[in-house]
This record gives sequence, structure tokens and C-alpha cells, in this order.
Amino acid sequence: MISFRAAFALLFLMLSACVTFPDISQSRSPCRMEPGGWCSFVREAAVEAYPYAVASLQAYDGDDDLYTASIPMLEPLDALPVDEDASDKGFGYVLFNQFAPGTSELENRQPIARVLAFRGTDFDGFSDIFYGSLRNDQINLAVETFAAEAARFDDSVPWVVTGHSLGGALATEVSVANPQVRAFMFNTSPFYGGDAMSNDVRRTVFNERGELLRRFAKFKSAPAAEVYTINCRPGASAIKKHSMRLLADCLTWIAAYADKDALQMVETQGVVRPRVECKRDNPGHPGIDHREITPCVHQSRPDKEISPHEADD
Repeated sequence: MISFRAAFALLFLMLSACVTFPDISQSRSPCRMEPGGWCSFVREAAVEAYPYAVASLQAYDGDDDLYTASIPMLEPLDALPVDEDASDKGFGYVLFNQFAPGTSELENRQPIARVLAFRGTDFDGFSDIFYGSLRNDQINLAVETFAAEAARFDDSVPWVVTGHSLGGALATEVSVANPQVRAFMFNTSPFYGGDAMSNDVRRTVFNERGELLRRFAKFKSAPAAEVYTINCRPGASAIKKHSMRLLADCLTWIAAYADKDALQMVETQGVVRPRVECKRDNPGHPGIDHREITPCVHQSRPDKEISPHEADD
């Protein structure tokens, strides 16, 4: 009898042609006079979460979608080497020091957090699905790796774990095993093995509405967390909605209404207005403390202005 996880892997490979219908719920929100039409609680959450979305994106080391310009709030650190066996199983991660907003000068700044970002599924082969979703190899590697990295640093800097897709599931597992750790997940996989309620108040999840893995979340209770569902890419396929680059872009754009580092990244990383956001004559970001003059209506269908990362939709 085929296992649920095996059925997931087969179904996953069959969904490339699935699309989602436009969603206009954000257009009907009570926040149309707020910056970009985003409610204050979404903007505040984006300010907190976007550095970890960026870290989760950068975990896909070597991919074309990575941010390439300077990232003001994250300083890459040398991580422990991943041995050949773990690498063959698709496991990977990156490590950063995180600094307070506006502290771009290297001299005398102190980290406010240490961030471990797990890589998600790369789709270069079947190893991530086999060792990450069908078996627990990557889960065990993630918990062991976090313990090894935490032991390297003899200080009181708090830890944050994060990840996209499968990387989000690995971050969840570390969060469950380490109640002191804060966790942020993005379009996270529903496949995990720990206690769903353990450390639940210290987990935050951002999912794109209608993205691929949400089709499987209904078959298994998601780990308890503060969950935000946003619709940055109306009309895109479930596969395209799963993109970490586009979710990181969207959260950074939203955060840029209040955060100078996020605004700097919008200007230097090629981040464009999310498809859903209200149109303006100027395609650039309106900046910090922007106020809407007329009600902002989120678009239910994408327009023709797309970024290079959306060109294949």
C-alpha cells in the first residue's frame, strides 16, 4: 500500500499545469487608505519577517534568483562544512549575523540575532523529496546541525531559524526541539514530525495564497504558529506562487513602507511592485511614511509590468 508521503511525491510531480484563480479579498479589505493597501498588521509583520525571507532565499546558494547586491542587515558567516553524505541527501544551509535596522556601518555594531537558514527543495533530483519528505534524514541533520552551530558561539546572541518550503519544515523541527529559538517559515512544507504545539508562540509563517504546498497542508495539521496568507501574485500558477524570490520581493516591498534597509534593498536588488498592489504613475516605491491620497485597490489580475523573475509566467 502506497504511503501518504509517497503519494505526496507523486502528486507533487503532477501539478505543474495547475493554476489558481484570481483572489480579490485584499481589494475588499478595510485598509485601502493605508500604504500600498496593506493593513498595518501585515506591514508590521513584514518588517519583522523580511530579513528572514531574504536569508531563506540566500540559502539557495548558486541559484539565479539570489539577491546579489549588499544586504545591509545580514552579514554572512562561515558555516560548518556539510559532509558529502549530507550533501548527497540535498541538505544545505547558510548562516548570518543579523543587525538592527540602520546599522549598516560594520564598525562597533553588535548582532541582534544569529540566523540559520535551511535550503529548501532544489529539484535537481529526487534526493530532497526522498530524504526530506519521504524520510527523516534531513530532519535529523537539521537538528544536529543547529546544535553543532549553536555550540560554536559562546555568547548570548539569540538564534533564529528559517527556511522556505522543505527548509521551513526543517526550521519547524528545530523550533520544536529548541523552545528558546524563534522560527520564521515561508511557503512552508506541511511535512514535519514534531509536536505541533511545542514552541508555537515563537513561530511565524508567511504563505502565498494558492501556492503549491497549500494543496497538501489540508491533509495534515500544520504546526501551530502565527500565520499570514498574502496574495502577491494573483493569476499565477501554483508552481510559480511557490517561488521564494517573489515572496521575498513582496515582503521586502511591503516592509519598505516603514523600514529604511528594506527600502534600500528595493532600490538595489531590482525589487518591483508586487503584481497585486495598486497602480501608480511612478513604478518605483513611494517610500517611507507614504500616505494614500485615494483608496488603493489591490488588483485581482496581473498587469503587464513584470520583473525579470516573473518573465516565464
